[in-house]
Amino acid sequence: MKLSYDAIVVGTGPGGASSARTLARAGARVLVLEQGSAAPLAGTLGQMAGMALPGRGAWLHRDASLLVAGATLGGSSALNFATAADPPPAMFAAHGIDLAPHLAALRAELPLAPLPDSLVGPMAARIMAAARAAGFAWNKLDKMIRPEACRSGCWRCVYGCPFGAKWSARDFVDEACRQGAALRDRSRVRRVLLEGGRAVGVEYVQAGATQVAHAPLVVLAGGGIGSPRLLHASGLGPRHASFFSDPVVAVMGGVDDLDGGAEVPMAAGASFPERGIALADLTLPAPMYAAFALQAGRIGRLGAHRHTLSVMVKIRDEIGGSIGPRWVDKRLTPGDRARLAEGIGMARAILRQAGARRVFATHHFAAHPGGSVPIGGQLDGKTGVDSELRAVHGLYVCDASVIPQPWGLPPTLTLLALGRRLGERLSSGAAFR
Repeated sequence: MKLSYDAIVVGTGPGGASSARTLARAGARVLVLEQGSAAPLAGTLGQMAGMALPGRGAWLHRDASLLVAGATLGGSSALNFATAADPPPAMFAAHGIDLAPHLAALRAELPLAPLPDSLVGPMAARIMAAARAAGFAWNKLDKMIRPEACRSGCWRCVYGCPFGAKWSARDFVDEACRQGAALRDRSRVRRVLLEGGRAVGVEYVQAGATQVAHAPLVVLAGGGIGSPRLLHASGLGPRHASFFSDPVVAVMGGVDDLDGGAEVPMAAGASFPERGIALADLTLPAPMYAAFALQAGRIGRLGAHRHTLSVMVKIRDEIGGSIGPRWVDKRLTPGDRARLAEGIGMARAILRQAGARRVFATHHFAAHPGGSVPIGGQLDGKTGVDSELRAVHGLYVCDASVIPQPWGLPPTLTLLALGRRLGERLSSGAAFR
């Protein structure tokens, strides 16, 4: 059976979901393909682990550090901490991209604001007071959370919110489907189909059977790891692609006079863009805390979850390493290690101010792979539609892989804006309007 559409979107993270919704709103017949499951979020450890197992939603670096992502409807937005940040305008202006109108439109419709005080947990509040006393400009962060549906004392943000409180890209996919888009989950795209220098569709596997779908527009939104792999499998990209990953460590310390452990993480923090460092509170569910304590060799702290303050240290790392067909490899550079060391020192100062003892830092992990198919590199810069692959008409990329420089920021809002912009440009003057 030959399936034909106006556009095919591969991946349902923020970039793919936003472009699919915009195209469907314009009247396009859109096919949305997602490798993971569209099963409702249950907010359980078991479901979350299934979305983020190494080799599925996550990967192990060769140095054994973990690169976390989500293979599910909504991509990593289903599992992230719902923190939003505007993109640096100059980074995109250098490529002729103005995201301001799209950001304004998104901010007008999304649940996007700092948490009310009633939803800031006791651990985040203690860290905020200590950080300010230590001289840090520590402020609440924008969260993509519906306060009226959010529950104090809840820990399910990172497991996949089952209460509808946390916004995820699933919301935009749902709207695209209401506008007529077709969604096929558990569908792994193998390659892009090409004819005469044009994209004409994709080949994918669903329920063990190979399927082919045709469209004159194909948007790859498989993520910072998935999209370069798809391009290579289609004969369009290098075998190995370099990338950034936004390495993170957690700095933890015990306090005897606080009993908590269940709250929204990253309620507040501080950013030092000139140094490439960002800090935030990072209260995690007990099993994840235990994994970090074990990773750091702190067996004696396994039972101290309810009495442990945790500060996230995230850095803007240098682009490098390699994404291969079946593995990723990215070591920290001396500059990356220096930034982490500086951030860990800041976190230790905050925890000392908070009265924490037995402070330790975890091994690094990473959560925002990108920059692997950058605008201005494999993608057009100021000419044409800047998300189009060079020399291949009708093939576009819209996920964290297109970010043109090292990042260090939560990418969700930026990818939503890029997806909205791409969808509008593709639908402008198209035959399906």
